Amino acid sequence: MAASYVEHVEMTGHIVDSLLLPKVLDAILSRGGQYNIEALRLGERQDDPSFVRIEVRAASPEQLDAILAEVHPHGAVPAQAADCVAVAADVDGAFPDGFYCSTNFRTQVRLGGEWVDVEDQEMDCGILVDPEGGAARCVPLTAVRVGDRIVVGRKGTRVLPPESEMRKHELFEFMASPVSSERPKAVSVREIAHAMRKTRAAGEKVLAVLGPAVVHTGGSELVARLIRDGLINVLFAGNALATHDMEQAFYGTSLGVSLDHGIPTHEGHEHHLRTINTIRRIGGIRAAVDQGKLTSGIMYECVKSNTPFVLAGSIRDDGPLPEVVTDSLTAQDAMRRLIPGVGFCLMVATTLHSIAVGNLLPAAVKVACVDINPATVTKLMDRGSTQTVGIVSDAEPFIRALVAELDRTGMV
Repeated sequence: MAASYVEHVEMTGHIVDSLLLPKVLDAILSRGGQYNIEALRLGERQDDPSFVRIEVRAASPEQLDAILAEVHPHGAVPAQAADCVAVAADVDGAFPDGFYCSTNFRTQVRLGGEWVDVEDQEMDCGILVDPEGGAARCVPLTAVRVGDRIVVGRKGTRVLPPESEMRKHELFEFMASPVSSERPKAVSVREIAHAMRKTRAAGEKVLAVLGPAVVHTGGSELVARLIRDGLINVLFAGNALATHDMEQAFYGTSLGVSLDHGIPTHEGHEHHLRTINTIRRIGGIRAAVDQGKLTSGIMYECVKSNTPFVLAGSIRDDGPLPEVVTDSLTAQDAMRRLIPGVGFCLMVATTLHSIAVGNLLPAAVKVACVDINPATVTKLMDRGSTQTVGIVSDAEPFIRALVAELDRTGMV
């Protein structure tokens, strides 16, 4: 191969023990390029950063660009630093051609010779540079307006990926690998409880993303207790979770099945719709609490403790409840407003909501995804939420074990 097109890239940090350097070298070769390591300085102690400078060679500018695009998310940046390039958007709701596509990893852009953190980090967005040029933030397509300065190309951008892959001291380092139903559940529950304690001690929020199986399996009162005791600080769910939670409060059933006896009740199939109708007639969930109609459950505790929630709708919803946000873009924005300050996310029994919220979270937010189907966690990780720990379990047994562990350590 006549490798006449050359770029020099550099990497700094724990690039060896985190396997970032091998990933970059493999990416160069797999794309048909060649490399020469021009400088390599290894850290002498565990906490010391390493440094490498690599000459990347390719046979065409297109091949070189493809290589650089692949190694960029691993932290490889051009050796010759330059400010990022921002172009004014010319169409509402669309990025300029050649826009920089963000990841969920911490990202910086170079503005006026200084590297600054990109705020509101989120995957699959663009980067908007403030008019004054001193700050930048991720922005979704739909929020772009004509004249917004959007970063194009990779020049003046760098990604700071996680570096803990090989230094495995906690569950979220050791077990962030393909999901298995054979993992020790007690250890997983203990580490998740520990993560929740650390999050609260740091003054950060715990976000819960819950599906209706939490109620169907009998976990509603357990989740309500976590909200009441301040261990869940934000709730994302759908129409079904809220509906069946209040159905249990009104009728003692979920989907018409008695939660005390485990059998269908007479005309129980109507209970969820009657619940929705009752809430709609009253004027909403908060009104039902204020009027003394709703006195228990997840939604009751959210209202009583002023725990914010977003109920995002879907095309199959009955009703829906008045609080359900039926516009998906509006629901996304409502969730985005509540994500700052979240330090830990617990997802239980909801495939679509889990994947959607995973797309909104920066990689620094650790995620525990619990589902009876291992494919749910696999899908979440495949879509970029690599900070996810997967636990294969039905909803109520997991939540009961989690509450028991938090009880044991004096957290609830």
